[in-house]
Amino acid sequence: MREGSALEVLLTFLKLGVTSFGGPVAHLGYFREEIVVRRHWIEDAAYSDLVALCQFLPGPASSQVGFALGLIRAGYLGGLAAWVGFTLPSAVLMVAFAFGAGAISGPAGAGLLHGLKLVAVAVVAQAVWGMARTLCPDRQRAVIAALVLALIVWGDTWRLQLVAIGVGGALGWWLCRTPLATTLGTLGVPVSRGVGFLSLSMFFGLLIGLPLLASMSSLKGVALFDAFYRSGALVFGGGHVVLPLLRDAVVTPGWVSESAFLAGYGAAQAIPGPLFTFSAYLGAVVAPQPNGIDGAALALVGIFLPGILILIGTLPFWDTFRSRIGAQAAMRGVNAAVVGLLGAALYNPVWTSSVHNSVDVGLVVIGFVLLIYWRTPPIAIVVLGAVGGALLSSLTS
Repeated sequence: MREGSALEVLLTFLKLGVTSFGGPVAHLGYFREEIVVRRHWIEDAAYSDLVALCQFLPGPASSQVGFALGLIRAGYLGGLAAWVGFTLPSAVLMVAFAFGAGAISGPAGAGLLHGLKLVAVAVVAQAVWGMARTLCPDRQRAVIAALVLALIVWGDTWRLQLVAIGVGGALGWWLCRTPLATTLGTLGVPVSRGVGFLSLSMFFGLLIGLPLLASMSSLKGVALFDAFYRSGALVFGGGHVVLPLLRDAVVTPGWVSESAFLAGYGAAQAIPGPLFTFSAYLGAVVAPQPNGIDGAALALVGIFLPGILILIGTLPFWDTFRSRIGAQAAMRGVNAAVVGLLGAALYNPVWTSSVHNSVDVGLVVIGFVLLIYWRTPPIAIVVLGAVGGALLSSLTS
């Protein structure tokens, strides 16, 4: 493998950023086709190692894989270029929606936004279905997921979500200790242990220090950055699983209304790139300043930074850690707990805030069936939901 330039990485991932529809799993497929098969930047086995690592860590898995690929190709500047290229297109689109959503008015506009919220119900239901089949294939993990779901529905706070992840890991360590059948490879990303320790120290230092700084400071920007950093640091599974954490971060304190939150989440299904760029929309529409472009930038950096820090911090130690049976078992429990978290989010706020009558139920079921059994692209479901909601609202008014 020859060394590349940061500009080459930026252009490659900018292309991926405008064409990668379909969510994290689809993104990993696009990456493999472009980076492994077409460009031969790394071997297939090394790519599988990267995917395994990023699925293990908190944060947006596809963005972490992209950063690592840029790191391999062109060093730390290449990692930054990969993140910018993959993230920027969808972030710009979400900020544009944030500025344009306020101009949507009247019955048709209200119906369009309601249709987007119903799309969010169908998409999250699809995510729960797919993750449950993959991450809860046996009775032990199904029980862990069910217990976490019940716990979160009972008391929905970010602290309880963190407890649920810990409980899932502990139960997995106890109940899911069957060794992996596959042979583990070696991850060859050159990051020193010193850099790894520094990065982990920054990750935990910001996680602990930002809430303290926010409580002592009157600066709203610190509180905003802390809210999104905490969401990015505590979410396992990436993608849709960040929904309950973001809701707790911005809806619970009254920064963003439930309706605006779910409308933006529905719109996020129509764009390429990482779903975490939903944070740019939220940062733009939050009630306290900074908002707009400044708020979007703070939210965007805040939610992605912890995933990158913990990725760099884990790289030097990953091969040793993942060979331990106890670590494998704990992560199976954590993954099952993630399914429970997303299932709880599907009930509240996604379902309870969006589905109000039998017509809404029917539209959600149609969207779910199209996604699961007809393999309809999410962007098509977004268009159908938005247009259908606008038409129904106009007719009934």
